[in-house]
Amino acid sequence: MDLQGIREAVLRRPFESFSIRLADGRSLNVPHPEMVAVGKRRIIVVEPDDTWSVVEPLLIVSLDYDGKRRPRTNRRKRGTD
Repeated sequence: MDLQGIREAVLRRPFESFSIRLADGRSLNVPHPEMVAVGKRRIIVVEPDDTWSVVEPLLIVSLDYDGKRRPRTNRRKRGTD
């Protein structure tokens, strides 16, 4: 996977937590954008227990979203009809 796809996931607003699935079957959770750093050639993911993993982008199989994002509402302002 290219780094731009990871950057887009991290910068998405509102942020939606996701997991990085690796080729060896591991999955790294990213519950908050501050838990991941995207460099020029590597990705660093920090776990809640302060351990961290350095990931080679070529080993990333997919980004999996947990679907817990709040639904958007299309609210109209009063008097704008």
